[in-house]
Amino acid sequence: MCGIAGIVFKDRKVHPVGKYMTRMLKALQHRGADSAGFAIYGGLNLKEHEYILNIEIEENPGLLEEVKTKVNTVFPIESEEIIPSVENSIIYRCKIVLASFSQLKPLIMCVDEIEGVTVLNGGHSFEMIKDVGLVKDIAARYNTEEKMGTHAIGHIRFSTESIVDRYHAHPFQSYIIPDITVVHNGQITNYWKIRESLERKGHIFETDNDTECIVHYIADKLSQDYSLEESLEQSVIDMDGPFSYIIGTPNGVGIAKDKLGLRPGVMVENDELFAIASEEVALQEIIDTTNIEQISPGETRAYTI
Repeated sequence: MCGIAGIVFKDRKVHPVGKYMTRMLKALQHRGADSAGFAIYGGLNLKEHEYILNIEIEENPGLLEEVKTKVNTVFPIESEEIIPSVENSIIYRCKIVLASFSQLKPLIMCVDEIEGVTVLNGGHSFEMIKDVGLVKDIAARYNTEEKMGTHAIGHIRFSTESIVDRYHAHPFQSYIIPDITVVHNGQITNYWKIRESLERKGHIFETDNDTECIVHYIADKLSQDYSLEESLEQSVIDMDGPFSYIIGTPNGVGIAKDKLGLRPGVMVENDELFAIASEEVALQEIIDTTNIEQISPGETRAYTI
């Protein structure tokens, strides 16, 4: 019964998108209390080859220094901060410089080899925030209402399959091409068929969560020069089950709903913004919903800036 939300400001300028998304997710809290997450685009202002890593580290003596040493040996750490979290761990956030995007995944795999350490994400044009618990607590811990950006997607989770922890919280990310994220409500019933096809192409899956399958699928299509619109349309053809999802890209968002329309979704726009959510109650927090639209069965839409 997860809840999803997305918002795009049409003028391409930064706005308090974190505040808007926080309000939307709080309004959707009844759809799940396991975890919540945000992907906020356009607010980091990083230089071309700069990336942010978010790393979960158990509070064991010396473990943080081991992580720093491993990262710093290959890519100098330019800045860092520590976010106190829950369940006897911290979130270590650092900025590094890579020669190319292709170096990001090998670095993440190297750091993940350290026992008690999990790299939650690495990004250039967006900030990933996700944790277990309620939106109000996560928002306070990470100051989400102060985050600026051009567009964002968000998620409230009610787990029905995979475990509940920060890594399995949405959004999910693909490292096939830069900064593609997804939030999802529903189930991909032919998950293994699609996963096996992608794995034969060399895609590496880190979980058994079907949401990861969606983000790999879309990133794979984009890497083959499909447009975002074409990728979304093909996903509705290829994927079975009750689902609706929102894709985040550096240039906007895309939405897709299963052919039978078994998962809810509504959207609305005005001169300033486009917004989408599982329920109207979330949209009412940020925009006049007089002209709200239901997302039709099998419908896809891309909104880019």
